[in-house]
Amino acid sequence: MPATGISATMNIVLVHGGFVDGSGWAAVYKILKKDGYNVVVVQNPTLSLADDVAVTRRAIAAQGGPVLLVGHSYGGAVITEAGTDPKVAGLVYVAAFAPDKGESVSSLIKDPPPGAPVPPILPPKDGFLFLDPAKFHFSFAADVDVDTATFMASSQVPWGVEALAGTITEPAWRTKPSWYLVSTEDRMIPPPAQRNMSKRAGSTVTEVAGSHAVYVSQPKPVAAFIEKAANEVAAKSK
Repeated sequence: MPATGISATMNIVLVHGGFVDGSGWAAVYKILKKDGYNVVVVQNPTLSLADDVAVTRRAIAAQGGPVLLVGHSYGGAVITEAGTDPKVAGLVYVAAFAPDKGESVSSLIKDPPPGAPVPPILPPKDGFLFLDPAKFHFSFAADVDVDTATFMASSQVPWGVEALAGTITEPAWRTKPSWYLVSTEDRMIPPPAQRNMSKRAGSTVTEVAGSHAVYVSQPKPVAAFIEKAANEVAAKSK
């Protein structure tokens, strides 16, 4: 739904996850911009959680009004920590981690349930992680076209082990409204884990049949969900 009234003043800040950069948000960005929102895409270095939170908070500070903070995957941990900023009016998780106080991505993934898909993460090199390029399409982006998925696999951003180990001090979802898009065909973060995190956070939930890269493969429903959150935040502020 196009931005109207108070929602037109809402700034949307998009935060990417691990192994990728902000360019994956391009199609979602274009839809949101067309519908009248001010949109900023954060480019996190993914070296450490503290660094990524600092970069995201600078993006928040640059906005002239309230911010809807959107995070995909590891970006969910970033927005959980950065979202305590007074400018942040709400949080949107897209197939994302939503850690609690003292939790990290590492702690959330260390004991996968029996039968859960295991992401093809290669052994760390010099403190950084990569996904096996040969398995990237199947695990991360199964519903993305082959050419795009191959490019994503070949252009991976090194994900710092320190970023995965970074713990949350005060989870923003405890004091801010949140929305969660569950990607039901996700082979990186199991859908049951997504549902559990969204329930714990008290999020408004929708489910989309998509891969972990649902923000790339299905930008229209992802953008629509973000706009729904923006409109609901705006309605609460009236």
